[in-house]
Amino acid sequence: MPHAPKHTPYQFLELPNGLLIVLRPMPQAESASVGMWAQAGGRYERVALGGISHFIEHLLFKGTATRSCEALKQAVEGVGGFLNGFTAEEFTCYMAKVPAGYLRRAIAVLSDMLLHSSLRARDIEREREVILEEIRMAGDAPGQHVHEIFNQLVWPNHPLGQLLAGTEETVKRIQRRDLTAYWRRHYQSNHLLVSCAGALEPDRVVRQLRRAFGRVRRGPVPRMTAAPRPPRGPQVRVLNKPTEQTHVCLGTPAMPRTHRHRFALELLHVLLGANMSSRLFREVREKRGLVYEIGTHVKRYRDTGAFVIYAGCDVGKLETTLRTVLAELARVRRQLVRPTELRRAKEFYRGQLSMGLEDTMEHMLWMGEQAATVGRISRPQDVLAGISRVTAHQIRQVARALFRPERLYLAAIGPVPASQADGLRHLCGRA
Repeated sequence: MPHAPKHTPYQFLELPNGLLIVLRPMPQAESASVGMWAQAGGRYERVALGGISHFIEHLLFKGTATRSCEALKQAVEGVGGFLNGFTAEEFTCYMAKVPAGYLRRAIAVLSDMLLHSSLRARDIEREREVILEEIRMAGDAPGQHVHEIFNQLVWPNHPLGQLLAGTEETVKRIQRRDLTAYWRRHYQSNHLLVSCAGALEPDRVVRQLRRAFGRVRRGPVPRMTAAPRPPRGPQVRVLNKPTEQTHVCLGTPAMPRTHRHRFALELLHVLLGANMSSRLFREVREKRGLVYEIGTHVKRYRDTGAFVIYAGCDVGKLETTLRTVLAELARVRRQLVRPTELRRAKEFYRGQLSMGLEDTMEHMLWMGEQAATVGRISRPQDVLAGISRVTAHQIRQVARALFRPERLYLAAIGPVPASQADGLRHLCGRA
């Protein structure tokens, strides 16, 4: 079960059937947030049934044996609350945030959804059409679709490289028997985690969860597909499309979620592209006016990861934009970060984490994601201590490990001719 250092603000409990509970009382809060996490996601799916985790997520909002779809929503939204869910590669989360006095109701609604969903045939067919439209809409949004192409480059023929929503082919293939079998297999008690943060009384919350989940049975532990070794780069894929802008993802495979250099990677992200003070924003947008939007993000998984740079630019500025970005990557590989810049990056990270964890929903997600993926929760002060210890030499070490030509992957969507695509491949190979 999840564990934490001594003197932790988090409370843990494992029910006899394996259900994990993580609580964070926040007496000063006016709200409470609850998340219910299942070991279901893209990495647990068969290729032929890609998107089934996401399909299940949609269906659990469509009604239970005792509550209609409208009743589920109105029970939470009718008191000013928020009800939602999302599917990721390594888990699915169902969540609610409510005024503190309504936490009992939020838990009742979410547990009913997870355990007693109707999965009616008419809801399945209606939601299938909704998901197909979602897939088509994503294909029409180049700023989103370019990230999907990037994932396919880094993790070809693997669930991490597939769409979480599936493809039109796989979604059309999924039948009710597939959905019910997957739901029953992945929503067993020992595959579930409940995280709560906010104005709550731990004993009351645990009693309610015992009543809701106490009779749910254990099941065999589901297995996720191990991450493959990414193909040697540079890898370039260009989708020629008559868009107004050219959308670009440039990145590299990175270290797993718990790697010893994870704090240096987080600060590298801050330094290069996490805000308007970052190097790429200043150099590519502010100084040269090459793009409207540019930034970085980090993908974190149990056994792999990725560092991604996204930008949108005019097709005529594409090569100049990439040259400028690659020059900044070369600079962070070559030169140590200045003390003042490193200090600002650390203060930015500290401020973002501290302000985020004031919100009960953000704190619930902070707890739940850690517990669901690595089985432990770090105290915020321990994370900040790890950030404070990062040196300029460690950041350069990580940059040198990541930003090498044989590790570069480039995905682009826009009116890019084939001749220019060849030039982009040559450009990445010389980085």
